[in-house]
Amino acid sequence: MFQKFIINRDGVLKFGRVYLHRDMLSPGEQCTYGGGLWKIDEGRGAIVLYGRSFDFGPPDFDFVKQIDWTGLGGTPRPLFYLPHWPSKEEIVPVIIN
Repeated sequence: MFQKFIINRDGVLKFGRVYLHRDMLSPGEQCTYGGGLWKIDEGRGAIVLYGRSFDFGPPDFDFVKQIDWTGLGGTPRPLFYLPHWPSKEEIVPVIIN
């Protein structure tokens, strides 16, 4: 199992431990805004998002309206994104409006 995330059609950012990104979808649910991988950064107390989904493409955080934290134990944490992964030179905060 791998630590993955998706952004579904309703703008919900979901986290899970699955083999394929599409395994995170409920019946009838669609993922139109991409996905990637996540890891816990203990030093920052945050979740770092990186990569892309082979099923759905790169993430588009502009469409995120809500975060479903259940895949991470239900505890909200700051989110950061590595846009040029595997390079760690640039890390940007993910801001949800």
